[in-house]
Amino acid sequence: MGVTERRAREREEMRTKILDAARNLFATQGYDAVTLRKVADCIEYCPATIYKYFSDKDEMVRALCEEDIAAMMAAFRPSMAELTPLERLRSFGRAFINMGLEQPNHFRLMFMTPLLSPDDSLFVEKHANPETDSYGLFQTVVQECIDTGVFREDLTDPEFIAQTLWAGLHGVISLHIALGTDPNINWRPVRERAIYLHELMIAGMSRNPAPVIAPKFEKAAATV
Repeated sequence: MGVTERRAREREEMRTKILDAARNLFATQGYDAVTLRKVADCIEYCPATIYKYFSDKDEMVRALCEEDIAAMMAAFRPSMAELTPLERLRSFGRAFINMGLEQPNHFRLMFMTPLLSPDDSLFVEKHANPETDSYGLFQTVVQECIDTGVFREDLTDPEFIAQTLWAGLHGVISLHIALGTDPNINWRPVRERAIYLHELMIAGMSRNPAPVIAPKFEKAAATV
């Protein structure tokens, strides 16, 4: 590896380190509490280092949002390879669950810590485009289910269906992120709860619902 390539790699590694630290701080402390100095302290570098990569906090926030939007799209796109619209809908839900449980700070930042205005050009450019907007991609899956008769005849609004499914899964995941370590609650495994709820919602809206079997747990079990 030459000097130029090594420097480029080192620069990218430092940028990633900065963004990871910033994501954690924004997700846990909120936008107003975070400064570039705090980010620098978190990675044990001087603030001047941060300014080599980002001119101000807003530029850092936009970089974080762009990175997380791209990661979310990468997580959801494989769902489109499933054979039927219903299989794609289920796969989409599993991908959302996996992202929330495996990358909680990404989830906090994208869905629990609004950093940019909905009118920001970053969101305006990507909105409703299935190639760049995960919600737009999800809507196409829901519309396919409507078109192929998966849902009841009275359910014809893809926005209503998509938002209902999204809200249900968001509730399970955000509750887990906020209170999942509370020792006073005998939590059942969160992934099983999320999948069960997703299947219940699909069955409740389906034209020909399949039975949804609840997972069984030991009454004395205490799992987080």
